[in-house]
Amino acid sequence: MTGRTRDARPIAAAPHMVWAVLFIIAPLIFVAVYSFRGADGGFSFENFAALGDYTDAFVRSASYSLIATVICLVIGYPLAYAISLCSPRAQRVLIMMVMLPMWINFLIRTYAIMKLLEDTGFINGTLQKIFGEDFELHMINTPGAVIFGMVYDYLPYMVLPIYTVLSKIDPKLGEAAADLGCSKVQTLFRVTLPLSVSGVVSGITMVFVPSISTFYISQKLGGGQYLLIGDAIETAFASTSTYSVGAAMSLVLMVIVLISTFVMNRFDKDSSKGGVVV
Repeated sequence: MTGRTRDARPIAAAPHMVWAVLFIIAPLIFVAVYSFRGADGGFSFENFAALGDYTDAFVRSASYSLIATVICLVIGYPLAYAISLCSPRAQRVLIMMVMLPMWINFLIRTYAIMKLLEDTGFINGTLQKIFGEDFELHMINTPGAVIFGMVYDYLPYMVLPIYTVLSKIDPKLGEAAADLGCSKVQTLFRVTLPLSVSGVVSGITMVFVPSISTFYISQKLGGGQYLLIGDAIETAFASTSTYSVGAAMSLVLMVIVLISTFVMNRFDKDSSKGGVVV
């Protein structure tokens, strides 16, 4: 690398650094400052003391997001594995189909789910044609509807990183395992699964983080009956009297997300030290 190229690197990185300072670092600093700002404008922990009223929201958000993450993993890994076994052309088509819902606006997708799950929606209408008009399956405004919305919206974030890792695994490893007497199931669990742990960890992180902080899904699919921490933060920021409480909740949620990410990254590093299970 020449001296002129090294001199150009800080200049090329300057726009990104300015963007990061203005729209990432500065907002985080403002959130931290307001979190410790009392009613009199001085330093105080009173905003964090008020978070006890939102314990149920924190627990509900964590439990719903954990359930949604597990469901996404159970669905996403077999789907990603099946796609990775297809021909290259079929893989491109199938991955595009997985990504296609992400091209649609988040609000439109949520409203579409509402129309599917509501009492007079498509699913109930179809079931009534099959089982009679008296049949009705109440799905909307339930915890299941909220979790279903999370799974629908964030499933691609589980499939894509797992598929990326699986598609890069050398097929010769599977052939070698077969030559050594492993069945297809044994090859999956002893070779493929250990080598794809990094994709699984990335998928879990990419699903859990947005799920625990989501707010619009619970409002529309839960009918506002199941307060999540994202809903509480939105409501707190809507009023100047509770703005600092909202900042404190945001800071706590940020810490939870960072801890979760750190733990998952550590798990990913530890697992990468291993290898194929023999």
